[in-house]
Amino acid sequence: MKTIKTSKKPLKNYMCWPLMLTVLVVLLNIPLYYFDKRAGICVSVFAAVYFVVTLALYLVYSSLVRKEVIDFATQYGTVQKKLLNEFEIPYALLENNSKILWMNEAFAEVTEKEKNYHKSITSIFPAITRELLEKEEKERDIRIEWKDRIYRASVSRLYFHEEDATEDGEREEIVDDVIEVKNQSLTSLYLFDETELQRHIQENREQQLVSALVYIDNYEEALESIEEVKRSLLVALVDRKVSKYFAERDSIIKKIEKDKYFVVFKHKYLDDLIKDKFSILENVKTIKVGNEMAVTLSMGIGISNANYNQKHEFSRMAIDLALGRGGDQVVVKEGEKISYFGGKSRQVEKMTRVKARVKAHALRELFASREQVFIMGHSISDMDAFGASIGIYCAAQVMGKKAHIVLNDVTSSLRPMKECFTEEKGYPEDMFIRSEKAIEMVKDSSVLVVVDTNRPNYTECPEILRQSKNIVVFDHHRQGSEVIENAVLSYIEAYASSTCEMVAEVLQYFNENIHLRPNEADSIYAGILIDTNNFMTKTGVRTFEAAAYLRRCGAEVTRVRKLLRDDMAAYKARAEAVRHAEVYKGAFAISICPADPRVESPTIAGAQAANELLNIVGIKASFVLTEYNEKIYISSRSIDEINVQLIMERMGGGGHLNVAGAQLVDYTVYEAKRKIEETLDQMLEEGDLEV
Repeated sequence: MKTIKTSKKPLKNYMCWPLMLTVLVVLLNIPLYYFDKRAGICVSVFAAVYFVVTLALYLVYSSLVRKEVIDFATQYGTVQKKLLNEFEIPYALLENNSKILWMNEAFAEVTEKEKNYHKSITSIFPAITRELLEKEEKERDIRIEWKDRIYRASVSRLYFHEEDATEDGEREEIVDDVIEVKNQSLTSLYLFDETELQRHIQENREQQLVSALVYIDNYEEALESIEEVKRSLLVALVDRKVSKYFAERDSIIKKIEKDKYFVVFKHKYLDDLIKDKFSILENVKTIKVGNEMAVTLSMGIGISNANYNQKHEFSRMAIDLALGRGGDQVVVKEGEKISYFGGKSRQVEKMTRVKARVKAHALRELFASREQVFIMGHSISDMDAFGASIGIYCAAQVMGKKAHIVLNDVTSSLRPMKECFTEEKGYPEDMFIRSEKAIEMVKDSSVLVVVDTNRPNYTECPEILRQSKNIVVFDHHRQGSEVIENAVLSYIEAYASSTCEMVAEVLQYFNENIHLRPNEADSIYAGILIDTNNFMTKTGVRTFEAAAYLRRCGAEVTRVRKLLRDDMAAYKARAEAVRHAEVYKGAFAISICPADPRVESPTIAGAQAANELLNIVGIKASFVLTEYNEKIYISSRSIDEINVQLIMERMGGGGHLNVAGAQLVDYTVYEAKRKIEETLDQMLEEGDLEV
């Protein structure tokens, strides 16, 4: 075993300082010979006698002093070793490869292992892995559970260098007794029993109050579907269901409006509600007293350690998010963490256009007070985003405002429609601008209208969002945790078939003098046509009313169909995706759209293939993966039984009940395919999906 030698110079120098004083006396004696030779001789004799006496004392006592110091150091090391071994806090030394080198008695007692146990620490505590020990952080804490106890494991790196050796030239005895230190470093592990502390923390957390808001989604619609004499009975049964459900959890419930409830309960009941999967959502749907439409609820729960005002604010934000996602679900907001439950029902179409009229008037007033308008959709713009942009552009033109549509890359499916808006056809050259130019042009007096997305990172240019102070959002997608904040006007309707449908409604109330050209009406009509898959999905009464309005404005079905035709390469890619589709669990079609360089817009081909796969008997949902621009794009579709939005949200995406998607980075198509299968397995096991 290598022995580290330490320097003894400090002790030796301390013992020699009386001898060194002789030199000082001699130097002081030299000037005396110039003043008084006899005095100089006397001092010289004194110096000689002093040196002899001091030298004799040094030779006699130096070895004795060194021996005493060494004996003390040895006894100190022994005491130190004994104290560490009998230390009440469990302590162990580990090699960097996680092998246990030494443990004290307390550690052996806790782990129920012999002191000569030299296996990996992972065999005792799986949470303490080799990868964790190899990290460079000097200190880190890990919470582990062992034998019904909770411990805080404090892990730190110990370095042994020559300058760290003990005074007698030897290492600390514990290290020497165990092993020769490799790489001059070890890992120390302390275990602190925090069972009681965590129990008290948990008890305190469980006693904290949680704020919740419960709204009836379709109160007016449900009452209109029932006889007047039975309406009070329906309301009473809903009140009873809600009150009974929360009363079982020792809650306080207060009806604040005819269709709204305020609930307060202890945090310890939240886990019970989650395990119960908020069965109240399904229970209220069973109420039948002649009503044709089932009653649905939305719930927003706020959790905060700050104060009750913060909890109520979180619950309000959560309920807004639940309603924005289409209702019939629960949203739990705890700080930045947001959890979703439910959301399996189809959104109820609002028959009234009051909201569209209000938003139209608000948009007109906003345009009137601004100098210029910028419009943008999501990246890799589709027909819905393009058509909605054209509609907002027309609204700005009617108000006499300078407007620009931010559009970077034009896909092959979009190009024929965009070529209808050229200078030759009476449109300005700067109608369409790129992001770089828009960033330079945007001002505080400008207004930015975002269409067909409510996620900032999905927009054509997120930088413009950060620069703009006046933001308007038009979208038909369900909201997620990531939304565009500080919008002065937000119109998000999850029931709508498309953003183009919403814009068509707004245009009817925006200005009496607005008149769409045939090509403008074609663009908006095409957006509705694509998003509804030729009026086959998410199509309601208001969808056809919007289409009728556009038809009156000059939209022609035949002309739109010609503009939306695919080239041969895209058609073959779509056919190959359908041909090589695999059926998973007997209900899910999963396929990969081939990466053909001749296909200019492979993501659109993938989305079309997902629609085609739904035509196969027995397929309840389809997933098509497309590799494009170093990302994996997933297009998912369903008819009515499967909520693909919930599936895509688990993969970082979103969308609608029947139309959703996601984008994956640092994945291969086969890894992404496996991730879809794992997500489906997990949701089937948890009961969130049924086949």
